[in-house]
Amino acid sequence: MKIAKNLLWIDCTAGALAGILVISLSGWLTDLYSISQSFLLVIGTVNLLYAWYSFSLATRRRRQEGLIKILVCANGIWALICIALVTQFSGNMTLLGCAHLVVEAIFVGGLAAMEWKWRNQLLIAT
Repeated sequence: MKIAKNLLWIDCTAGALAGILVISLSGWLTDLYSISQSFLLVIGTVNLLYAWYSFSLATRRRRQEGLIKILVCANGIWALICIALVTQFSGNMTLLGCAHLVVEAIFVGGLAAMEWKWRNQLLIAT
């Protein structure tokens, strides 16, 4: 499973890119999404925190199973939070803003599912 080998790198890279883009473009996205800049800064910061954590795992030769499970749970919880945010703010947020959060939920939910499926292969970097 080539994707399993690179999954943590995909996770940290995607989180870092998302966080940097959302934070860097937060002023512009505020108008585009019709949500506050502080809300976008929180979303970007959460993405950077996930990126940091998954990077800390990706760079290890051996990983504890509990740390992989924490990542899986964090990704799953963030996916649920994204859906809850869409539900909560869909009346105020633009369709593009809602789509961003739905796509993020699908992506991180998919990461959680794959990391859970391949958790044993993720214990040792190959």
